[in-house]
Amino acid sequence: MSRPAVEYAVDLDAPHASYLAFWQERHLCTLTTLRPDGSPHVVPVSVTFDPAARLARVITNGASAKAGHVVAAGPAGARVAVCQVDGRRWATLEGRAFVRTDRERVAEAERRHTERYERTPSPNPSRVVIEIQVERALGRG
Repeated sequence: MSRPAVEYAVDLDAPHASYLAFWQERHLCTLTTLRPDGSPHVVPVSVTFDPAARLARVITNGASAKAGHVVAAGPAGARVAVCQVDGRRWATLEGRAFVRTDRERVAEAERRHTERYERTPSPNPSRVVIEIQVERALGRG
């Protein structure tokens, strides 16, 4: 007999404090983008989450595969997911991603990265930020 499916949806209008706290702790995450053939490309990344703006950010080199997959999706953005796990606790953010190159947005992403991961990213003139407009949140914690 199969078990019923359980949905672990998080209300983005009123996320639980423990869910938000989990996104402030230092955890390695994964970013899933789609290759042109539709297959998933999953890589480890650092992610910050701004729940008020419903925006997740990933800093990366503009020439990275992940940035390329997002750009290749076109002006409507790329469907992506970021996820983190710690034992039985996990959290996923899903939405549309866009590569941003303007210095103010990149600097804000670097600032947030430094705050969450307690490490300033090394200088990189090719750095971009993948901004994810969060449409759905899931988790257990």
